[in-house]
Amino acid sequence: MNIQNLDCLRVLRSVVASSAVIVSSVWLSTAAAGSFVNFESGQVRPLALSVDRSRLYAVNTPDNRLEIFAVGARGLSHISSVPVGMEPVAVALNGDNEVWVVNHLSDSISVVDVSSVPPRVTQTLLVGDEPRDIVFAGPGRSRAFITTARRGQNSPTPYNPFTTVGRADVWVFDADDVAAGNKVPLTIVNMFGDTPRALAVSNDGSKVYAAVFMSGNQTTVLRESSVNGDMPAPTANIEGIAGPDTSLIVRQEGGQWLDGADRDWTSKVRVSLPDYDVFTIDANADTPVEIDRVSGVGTTLFNMAVNPVTDTLYVSNLEARNGVRFEGPGIVGGSTVRGHIAESRITVIKKTANGHTVLPVHLNNHIDYSTDLGTPEEKEAALAFPTGMAMTANGQGMYFTAFGSDVVRYVGIRKLENDRFPPNIAQQIAVPGGGPTGIVLDEPRYKAYVLTRFNNSVQVVNFLHKTAGQTLPMHTPEPPEVINGRRFLYDARYTSSRGDSACASCHIFGDTDHLSWDLGNPDDVVTLNPNEFVPGTKPRLADISFHPMKGPMTTQSLRGLKGMGPQHWRGDRTGIDGTGDPIEMVAFRQFQVAFPGLVGRESPLPAADMQAFADFALTVVYPPNPIRALDNSRTDAQQRGHDYFFTQTQDGTGNTCNECHTLSPTEGFFGTSGKSIFRGTGTPSDPTGIPMKVPHYRNLYTKVGFFSASSIIGSENPVTKDQIRGFGFRFDGASESLLSFLGSRSFVFPEGEPQKRDVVRFMAAIDSDMAPIVGQQVTLGQTNRLYDIKRVRLLDSRASVTSPREECDLIVKGPVASQARGWTRLASGDFRSDRLAEDIVTLGTLISLSNAPNSELTFTCTPPGSGVRMGIDRDEDGVFDRDELDAGSDPDDPSSIPA
Repeated sequence: MNIQNLDCLRVLRSVVASSAVIVSSVWLSTAAAGSFVNFESGQVRPLALSVDRSRLYAVNTPDNRLEIFAVGARGLSHISSVPVGMEPVAVALNGDNEVWVVNHLSDSISVVDVSSVPPRVTQTLLVGDEPRDIVFAGPGRSRAFITTARRGQNSPTPYNPFTTVGRADVWVFDADDVAAGNKVPLTIVNMFGDTPRALAVSNDGSKVYAAVFMSGNQTTVLRESSVNGDMPAPTANIEGIAGPDTSLIVRQEGGQWLDGADRDWTSKVRVSLPDYDVFTIDANADTPVEIDRVSGVGTTLFNMAVNPVTDTLYVSNLEARNGVRFEGPGIVGGSTVRGHIAESRITVIKKTANGHTVLPVHLNNHIDYSTDLGTPEEKEAALAFPTGMAMTANGQGMYFTAFGSDVVRYVGIRKLENDRFPPNIAQQIAVPGGGPTGIVLDEPRYKAYVLTRFNNSVQVVNFLHKTAGQTLPMHTPEPPEVINGRRFLYDARYTSSRGDSACASCHIFGDTDHLSWDLGNPDDVVTLNPNEFVPGTKPRLADISFHPMKGPMTTQSLRGLKGMGPQHWRGDRTGIDGTGDPIEMVAFRQFQVAFPGLVGRESPLPAADMQAFADFALTVVYPPNPIRALDNSRTDAQQRGHDYFFTQTQDGTGNTCNECHTLSPTEGFFGTSGKSIFRGTGTPSDPTGIPMKVPHYRNLYTKVGFFSASSIIGSENPVTKDQIRGFGFRFDGASESLLSFLGSRSFVFPEGEPQKRDVVRFMAAIDSDMAPIVGQQVTLGQTNRLYDIKRVRLLDSRASVTSPREECDLIVKGPVASQARGWTRLASGDFRSDRLAEDIVTLGTLISLSNAPNSELTFTCTPPGSGVRMGIDRDEDGVFDRDELDAGSDPDDPSSIPA
């Protein structure tokens, strides 16, 4: 939101500091409401400890800051806060005086000089989409390695959904070049995976290890046409009603492709899944390059650590059990994943003369999964979602965070490497606040510093006495519904009887795991379908009821639920309960049955907790589309696809694409208005088919698919190429590409294949919750000014857009005259500073200010409505940040205002 209420500003200007309470009441009425947007980014390396152990650096993800703490004998004390990019998730030290911060949403790296007063961002490096981790390695540890997806407006590689490429990149920068003003990467190492996450470095700095985030587990899906009705038993539910024909998940095992009943489907599978998980990069080479890769590590890889003595590599991960059919009690079904969805593990990788040994170690081998429910003893010892790891200096022990268990756990390395991980409650340290994501050790002080996500704090832990001590909350702009409801997504001890499962077992950080699951329930009954259908898409004879044996369906994201109507692929969470609450709210509450039926809880969540969970879930949004141009324009091909989408009518219904897949960003529709269609003919000669809710398109660009027509699942053609993932497009992941999906249905393309390709390009670049410019930034200093000023002008032009919807607020942060300052853009195009009494300034004035020594200014496009908070009033108390500092009050604390 640009500041458009100038009357409010005039009131503010006339109020002196002694009337701060009045200022607050006036200002909050226009600025504070709805200023926070929840992207629910997963933290990767949120803490770093200086070599001399005098400073601790922490990412403040929701507040877009780097927090700096002094470390002493008595604990931690907060000394500085540096605005960086949006959603920082990782931090690493470059020598003693420089810290690099990974900004997940901004697609950038903030280079922070922590020796200056105040600490300041000196450079902003632009990288690929959604960077996640950073390490320094190579000659003199002078090279920065950063994981990103192989896409994004800053990537030199154009997005191409039609060719075989790895989708995982590691950007490499020479830190000395960056210091000299060269912001071009030394190289970009491409790997055969999708979206890398964690990094680690060998002890001599010569090798960098990169882990693919959601690397899969050698499972895939056969189309229903390939299965041809030959489903393993049961084929009917408890009522004896036969289920619809569906696809079938198969897993690769011993050179064969087997279903859940161990039947061999090898002759039907035409994909090769090498399952590359961890890649090794030669960091010392003149141009760093991949030199090795390892498979069989895990399905979802969270983090990595290297033994400081032996160079053994450890990978924290989840192993999904999506090859097992059904949820529910398993009485009729005969199998169920209830209470045993995914296994939390640490995988040990050792280099050998002939390659590697890969040993996955299950952290919950004490649990008896043959029983319906777990015991209190099992739950107390259970560990869910291992994330951060820290090695002891002697290489004999490891501390790791169990994100879903609210504990830090110690394990001896000998036991871990021999797969003898004992359930030992005495080796757990309970962490107040909950959701520990990262950990660093301060061994001389017998302390560990832990970042806790649920309360956005740094927790000091005494690992000698195994007790939690000092808690240092970091300022958060998150509203109560985010803070209070987040736990129910991740907390395995509260939401499951065994303490090892939660909704986040599949909905990783509120998103997806890029797998298909057959979560039908043969022990359930057929239910009615009250949903509204798109006109002309429901055959008269069609059976639109919801059969509980729905077959494989890909995990859907929890992002962007608001305004999307009924939920689940079929819309079987209908959102109807007679309360009059919004459909999406009711639909989410209807997932209550998943806690006892899937997660394995003893009983449903209490109604108040389920409501808090729903409130939280409806805050999570999708990030900006990284395929769309930053100025929100479309390429010629995308525009042709757009025009087809809105004008070409289709045989059978007479509808355009848009009449089913409604695209209206101003109404909050991004490919669906929440209505349903019937997939099938519904005729007497072909009564088969299933009702489906029309899906949105916002995350199509994240799907990889299969790279060639000769690899179509279920085809008779030979395998010609390895594939990155076993699941592609369509509700079950059985369609190899958007191109083939459009060709396999009765869609009309008067201009043939080129027109299909245009539509695919348009769909990949579709509008999202946020405009493409949101999060983008640039730092303007004394070097690279021509390019950087051009980018500033781009940000400014997008901040001026108000129709058809606002795109962003523009803020400016940085030091002027050795003081940390901030500005936010007004609707007039001028900028309001963080001192109320100062006159507004022009963009040209700010550009001139940035040309002074040590006065770099960082321009950032923020979500509409957040510019005041992020630019000039951090705690939204109505008193601007610099005014508070001048008066001696705390700009991070809304209860601290000038007297």
